[in-house]
Amino acid sequence: MVDQLTFAHENQERIHAVENSFGPLGKPLWQPGRVLIGEGRLKKQSRRGPQPKVFFLFNDVLVYGSIILNGRWHKKQQIIPLEDIQLEDLEDSINMKNQWLIRTPRKSFYVAASSYEEKQAWMKHLEDCQSRLLKNGICRPRSSFAVTWIPDQASAICMRCSNKFTVTQRRHHCRKCGFVVCGSCSKKRAVIKHIHPTKQLRVCNMCHSSLKMEAEGKDITRLRGNSTGKLGLDEDEVDGGQYSEEEEAEEQMEDHDPSRWTVSQMDSWSPYVYLKPEHMMPQ
Repeated sequence: MVDQLTFAHENQERIHAVENSFGPLGKPLWQPGRVLIGEGRLKKQSRRGPQPKVFFLFNDVLVYGSIILNGRWHKKQQIIPLEDIQLEDLEDSINMKNQWLIRTPRKSFYVAASSYEEKQAWMKHLEDCQSRLLKNGICRPRSSFAVTWIPDQASAICMRCSNKFTVTQRRHHCRKCGFVVCGSCSKKRAVIKHIHPTKQLRVCNMCHSSLKMEAEGKDITRLRGNSTGKLGLDEDEVDGGQYSEEEEAEEQMEDHDPSRWTVSQMDSWSPYVYLKPEHMMPQ
């Protein structure tokens, strides 16, 4: 009983410390039953290149944000339910070592640890927490995930019309396929429900056509369902969620000069800290 109370008190203090590090703009993280499993810094690949981010693993969510004031203050808090995560192990690349892919319905991105051992610890603990949630019936796995964007430097030409990119012919990304495309090939917008239920997102002409055909097929299915009294909403249509500040910033960057994907070294690595070896509260 004493061990349980001590653990609960220490865990609550740790979670409140994480909350406070994001300041008044951060969302509350403390709730009954939530346990802080581990924390550390990872490099997250973005259009500006690998950027250091702080990550906090809880037994039900993954939280990350940008690092300011030498890690004592964080901003742009992102909270991802573990049921929305799919992991994929990756080989080392020229730009990123000890990397893996984190897929979510609204955004998929690459992260890298400072060592192979740290990478394995992160992946194992993420999978263990997710497996426990699924086993207990607390959540169910997702089936739709956002594609990862192809890096700017992966193609010097539009991947749809083959026109060369120039100072005036800027690079853009289709949110449906992730291809690097020109402005002429990505003038259209469409709703991609697992990314955002209502927001019109930039898509290439080919994906716009396929989404339109898909929507028309669903309309026919709905009409048939309505005639039998079985009309209902898809899971993704009920699901809410907002575009994050980080995602809005990356979208706005498409109107400026394309960024370079380069190797960046962190000033100092903060190793992954595994807070509770048992991965659960004392029985």
